[in-house]
This record gives sequence, structure tokens and C-alpha cells, in this order.
Amino acid sequence: MNILKFPSAEAADRALQRGDVLLLLISFDGETVLIAPAEEAEEHHILLEKAARAGLIPGDSRDIDRYFRVVADPDGADWTFVCPPDYRGISDKTRRIAAFYDDGFQAIFDTLKALNLRVGINIPRRYRRHLQFLKEE
Repeated sequence: MNILKFPSAEAADRALQRGDVLLLLISFDGETVLIAPAEEAEEHHILLEKAARAGLIPGDSRDIDRYFRVVADPDGADWTFVCPPDYRGISDKTRRIAAFYDDGFQAIFDTLKALNLRVGINIPRRYRRHLQFLKEE
């Protein structure tokens, strides 16, 4: 796992040690993680843009729909659960959402563990409507 820290390793590590709110962007394969204090970027898409401008990630990696998006602190991790319509090329919506859930949960768990954040993963209510497809099957 390649953990990229914005705006610097020192700033991200300091925020992690203080228990500040962090923005996490985790590539779908779980291999690349971008973390930043929330105060540095405010939103995931802003973090992605700033990281690209800083040369931390390639410019062609700025598609927000290619990352699992998480807001984390020592109290928990909130997952912005938005499954892209082309996720893993799965055309069946129910299977696609199930794969996104399984893959995302594992990638987020692994990332939190690597950051030494032993917290629960929560999908905020406003994003749970996507999970309704799984319950109906």
C-alpha cells in the first residue's frame, strides 16, 4: 500500500497523531491511499485536485469516481458510498453495488489498520439508499 500524504508527510502525521479529522481517498485496488487533514482540503474532490497540482498523483488520476472516499477520526470512519455505474464493468446493478460494498469495505478496513485507526466503518444515512438494492435481492 502506497500512502501519499498531503500537504506533507509531517502535516498528515501530525493530524493523525492529534486525532484530527482526515480525508482519505483509496484507489479501488487498495494500493494507493491519499490522506490529508480535512482543514487542508475540505472536500475529497478538492483534495484530489490539490494533490494533482502538487505532483503527488498523476493528472490523469483526478477522477473522483475511481476512489473510495472516507472521512475518518479516532471516533469512526464515514464512507461516502457512491457506486459508479461502470464499477468493475459489472452491468447488473445489484451485483455491481455488492462488489463495490465488499471491495470498499476491505480496502477501507486495510487502510484504517495501516493508519492505526481501529474504528468502525459507517455509511451515513444519506448514502444508504444504494444499499437498498442489496436488501431487495
